[in-house]
Amino acid sequence: MREALARIARLARPIFPQWFVNYSYHLPLALLAAYLYGNPGRNLEIIGVTGTDGKTTTTSLIFHILKTARKKVAMVSTVEARVGRKRIKTGFHVTSPSPFALQRLLRRMRSQKIRYVVLEVTSHGLDQFRVFPIRPRVAVLTNITHEHLDYHKTFEEYRDAKLKLFRHAEHAVVNKDLPIFDDINTRLSNVLFSTYSIKNDSQLKPSVIRYTPQGTLFTIGRTTYETPLSGEYNVYNALAAVATALILGIAPSDIKRALATFPGVPGRLEPVENARGIHVFVDFAHTPNALEMVLENLSGQKKKSERLIVVFGAAGLRDASKRPLMGTAAAKYADDIVLTTEDPRTESAADIAKAIQSGIPKEKNKIVHVELDREKAIDYAVNTLARKGDWVVACGKGHEESMNYDGYTEMPWSDQMAIKKALEKKL
Repeated sequence: MREALARIARLARPIFPQWFVNYSYHLPLALLAAYLYGNPGRNLEIIGVTGTDGKTTTTSLIFHILKTARKKVAMVSTVEARVGRKRIKTGFHVTSPSPFALQRLLRRMRSQKIRYVVLEVTSHGLDQFRVFPIRPRVAVLTNITHEHLDYHKTFEEYRDAKLKLFRHAEHAVVNKDLPIFDDINTRLSNVLFSTYSIKNDSQLKPSVIRYTPQGTLFTIGRTTYETPLSGEYNVYNALAAVATALILGIAPSDIKRALATFPGVPGRLEPVENARGIHVFVDFAHTPNALEMVLENLSGQKKKSERLIVVFGAAGLRDASKRPLMGTAAAKYADDIVLTTEDPRTESAADIAKAIQSGIPKEKNKIVHVELDREKAIDYAVNTLARKGDWVVACGKGHEESMNYDGYTEMPWSDQMAIKKALEKKL
């Protein structure tokens, strides 16, 4: 039944414009869900986090800071929902749950007398009223880069969808280093702003940033914060979390303690321990910007004699225009590129790989390897290309536990398990 409905919806999609579907279908559902569950968001202090990249890490950082400060806090992210001591999976390939699932979670949080909810929000979720009628106490914007143009059609529509989160927010936390910051500032003229940055002057800009093998240290005012996270993009994530926590009145000492003890996020530069002397990671990077940032980070950590090998693909029935850009991004830093399958759905995985490869400079074609079976691709990277000391990262799936090969069916999958299986072969 579900497959039949999915087929009908896919066939009907070109007939009705998205705005019509949003207002005639999604908005009534959101209103009904809020009514049935008593609109529990009114009694909660909600921190909404949106952006192309960094949403999940920033959401998790804010949650960890509030929890460390002994606040009653819950979280809904791409990876999971956290309510009390319960960890709840939010679904396959889903960040913003359906209105009924979200309102049910919020009512559960309210019944447990939780005060704060950190909510990761996507442009789709905002455009389709999945988080309506929530009014965030704080709305956080990490960045806006190339993504989801299959749905939003233009970058401007994508930007405007993201900014819907801020219309009724009490306070906005925005990355001032964004190239479109001035445009965002103009569009949010009625919102109280707090800004953070690394390059431009802002309200929260570190005077010192130092990267170490153990993580990152950065100094703001008289306080030096330390986090096990690495890479400049994670400094931005940490700054967004610090700015939000300060707005909520959290003491710098609690923030410092929380950043130092942050356990990380599953599937976000997640290391896979092994006895082979290979540095192996799983990461969710599935946009050109995220892929480039992850590879730049790892490239900066490796020695000159060590190689960086990346395994990735691109999702089918999603933004096709980003595929060559991902190839270009990978070619900047990787010594070997293994192109493979990532949720091809009804598209040809081979055609997707060709589109990615079209963005790789011709002189670098010799470093490109195509293996459409993702398990074999990971095995090839680990057992054929990698040597002791080399760096291998599988990107695109991260925490996800399924793969979609036909557009309808979710098959069990885990990059972590595939990597462990490959690593065990030569023990």
